[in-house]
Amino acid sequence: MKTWRIFLLTILIAAAASLQPAAAQCSICTKTSMQQGEKPARGMNSGIVYLMLTPFVVMGFLGYRWYKNQQGEF
Repeated sequence: MKTWRIFLLTILIAAAASLQPAAAQCSICTKTSMQQGEKPARGMNSGIVYLMLTPFVVMGFLGYRWYKNQQGEF
């Protein structure tokens, strides 16, 4: 179990070290944000990334709860 935690920690550190600004816009959103200017475009991009991450956080929480419940049954 300890090696699993070390592996997960290593993956998380590597992922955090390689973060780059995400360009999570479709072509229509990109064109619209370009017409609005730089600051609104960054805000729109941040909103898209926020909406994209929400389902992952919920599924991660549910997976964690499921994992903890399954540990007690063995």
